[in-house]
Amino acid sequence: MSILAWTAAGSFAAWLWLLLCQGFFWRTDVRLPPRREPDTWPSVCVVVPARDEAAVLGMSLPSLLAQDYPGRAEVFLVDDGSTDGTGELARDLSRRHGGLALTVDSPGEPPAGWTGKLWAVRHGIGLARARSPEYLLLTDADIAHAPDSLRELVAAARTGGFDVVSQMARLRVESVWERLVVPAFVYFFAQLYPFRRVGRKRARTAAAAGGCVLLRAAAAERARIPDAIRHAVIDDVALARAVKNSGGSVWLGLADRVDSVRPYPALRDLWRMVSRSAYAQLRHSPVLLAGTVAGLALVYLVPPVAVTVGAATGDGAGALFGALAWLVMTGTYVPMLRHYRQPLWLAPLLPFTAFLYLLMTVGSAVQHQRGRGAAWKGRTYARVHAAPDEG
Repeated sequence: MSILAWTAAGSFAAWLWLLLCQGFFWRTDVRLPPRREPDTWPSVCVVVPARDEAAVLGMSLPSLLAQDYPGRAEVFLVDDGSTDGTGELARDLSRRHGGLALTVDSPGEPPAGWTGKLWAVRHGIGLARARSPEYLLLTDADIAHAPDSLRELVAAARTGGFDVVSQMARLRVESVWERLVVPAFVYFFAQLYPFRRVGRKRARTAAAAGGCVLLRAAAAERARIPDAIRHAVIDDVALARAVKNSGGSVWLGLADRVDSVRPYPALRDLWRMVSRSAYAQLRHSPVLLAGTVAGLALVYLVPPVAVTVGAATGDGAGALFGALAWLVMTGTYVPMLRHYRQPLWLAPLLPFTAFLYLLMTVGSAVQHQRGRGAAWKGRTYARVHAAPDEG
């Protein structure tokens, strides 16, 4: 066989392995596990770090204040140095909507070695501990929850004995670029951290989705959350690893009624969202970057190239193996498109989306080498390293 055929055969073999041996990552049926309502509902404190979130807070915070929770619960919104009136808007929303008690406070600028979000989370957890809650719900300011979200999370945690129950919020998919990029983002995340493996107590795989994390307060203290992960850019994965490494159990799945309301209308918005943490995911390692680029090329780019070049040059074996790899790739992406209620004709375009992610990852590395590192909402973490458990 030709070099093209051998390369395409390698891609096909890689896809067979991903299909059967990577925790069935492509399935989208991992939802909240079986649960029953406890006889006594534990107390919960909701911690919401918020920096310049006035544009989305009106769509998210009222959903938290309106939680139909039978136990004691209250919300702590930590205004992380906002300049757009986020804190005052939160107080106004609380006055107008009522519901759960709301406390708004600010921790000041983060000290060296802390990311802004985790410094805000630390402050919020500190305020919450005065109430001695059994659980903490860490949720982002752009996440809207169904009225029964908190009670369902708590019931799942109590029934399954989990220290962390996290749901991957359904991201906004309305613009053309959102349709092309967003479902693939969740698909790639599940490929890296198969949800079924995360839920196995003896499995090393650990991850969470930062927009919705119910955390047992005792587990947070045992794992020294958030101090142990204070410099983690990918804080949700670092949190889950810290909890698992301290003997805790973690569950992660897809959400049906927890939604992100943040828009990403243009490609540059999605590019910024992905590239700010892509190189941190690789522990800022040029070797891992080179391996990732090569792996993405082999798995996602070789199939369409092999089909095109093989058909043009008469290399039947190369075209055949490329087509088979592309077919398996397309089939594994279909469930995620269905989850996001997107047209299935987008599935064969996954190689193009993967190429965009490859460019975003390289761009993230270039930004890091220029000393700009992870940049978000006016803060730049030039040399923030991944937490030891984050890799």
